[in-house]
Amino acid sequence: MFTGIIEELGRISSIERHDTDARLTLRAPLSVSDARIGDSISVDGVCLTVAELLDDGFTADVMGETLRASALGDRAEGEAVNLERAMRLGDRLGGHIVQGHIDTTSEVLEVERFDAWRRIRFAIDPAHARLLVDKGSVAVSGVSLTVSAVSAVNGVGRAGADGSPWFEVSLIPETLAATTLGDLGVGDRVNVETDILARHVARLAGHQA
Repeated sequence: MFTGIIEELGRISSIERHDTDARLTLRAPLSVSDARIGDSISVDGVCLTVAELLDDGFTADVMGETLRASALGDRAEGEAVNLERAMRLGDRLGGHIVQGHIDTTSEVLEVERFDAWRRIRFAIDPAHARLLVDKGSVAVSGVSLTVSAVSAVNGVGRAGADGSPWFEVSLIPETLAATTLGDLGVGDRVNVETDILARHVARLAGHQA
């Protein structure tokens, strides 16, 4: 379990790609400062298990399903990634409850730059658009964010130009400096995890329908 508050910008040292899986080695001095083999670390929002500890990083195995369902398969050696160690009981919950289980990926549609902050609009598929609400929580590449605007769902809200759903987030200077989100451009793909509470409510509502 994670909070979506990024602790460290790691870097991919190497990627070994196989037919059905991959092995990532990451430079992550802070993340491994108290880590053990078997610990969970969120990498761009994906919960990975430490398979091998190195002096300044760790190695993790990524299964084919994870590569298919997330944007980790797009990453290349040398790229930066958002890292967060699993939360401890008793820690402050600065973000929101993040499981590290990616629901879907989203593509950047627009980036609007202001003097100190940035607004980013993401495409989202209809099945997950209904789980996003204005001022609700969402994890983008592992970063806990507040949804600042959403497109219309079932006729409620603002529709996109072509009717396809989207959501927006506003990034403060600290988020731009401490995460990889400030480097995003139009067409980039990110990992998205919707709020676990929204998913439970949707499931219960479906049973009652």
